[in-house]
Formats: sequence, C-alpha cells, structure tokens
Amino acid sequence: LGTMFGGWRIVRTMGQKITKLKPVGGFCAETGGALTLFIATALGIPVSTTHTITGAIVGVGATQRMSAVRWGVAGNIVWAWIFTIPAAAFVAAIAYWVSLQIF
Repeated sequence: LGTMFGGWRIVRTMGQKITKLKPVGGFCAETGGALTLFIATALGIPVSTTHTITGAIVGVGATQRMSAVRWGVAGNIVWAWIFTIPAAAFVAAIAYWVSLQIF
C-alpha cells in the first residue's frame, strides 16, 4: 500500500531530490547497492536494500562534487531511519498491550 500511494514521492526523492541522477549514475548506484548487498549477505550481515541504494545514490552524487548532494535531504532520510525503530517499537508495544486486554 505504501508504494501504491506514496511510491512516486520516494522515487522523486531518491532520483532527484538527493542528487540529480542521470541514467549512468542510476546504473552505478544500482550496481553499487547490489554489490553491497551481495557482500553483506556473504558476510552474514543483515542490511536494508533501502539503506544501501540510498548510500549508493549519495555516493554517486558525491563523486560529481560534494555540493551536488543535497545533504539536508540525505540527513532527513537518516533521521527518519533513526526515528522509525523506536516509533515501531512503541506502536508494537501498544498493539501488544491492547491485544492482551482484549484476548
């Protein structure tokens, strides 16, 4: 559902707002993200596909020039990741508590 209703925003943020991606940059970001996932999997390290592709996009932008990356947008994404873990824990705890009261 999230992709259906908000996917276009994610695509725009990843492909235009972090840094302007050209086709070759998109290819390199996808390849870098995939290789990172491959290596992490081989080492038994659990990583997120979203995190790897975001890092790869930032890397592609930074190789053009550091100012090509909109660091404020990248920072907002990182803060969202950090906030998501405790927020999900809180929502799950409330849902569990409510289910204990009902059942």
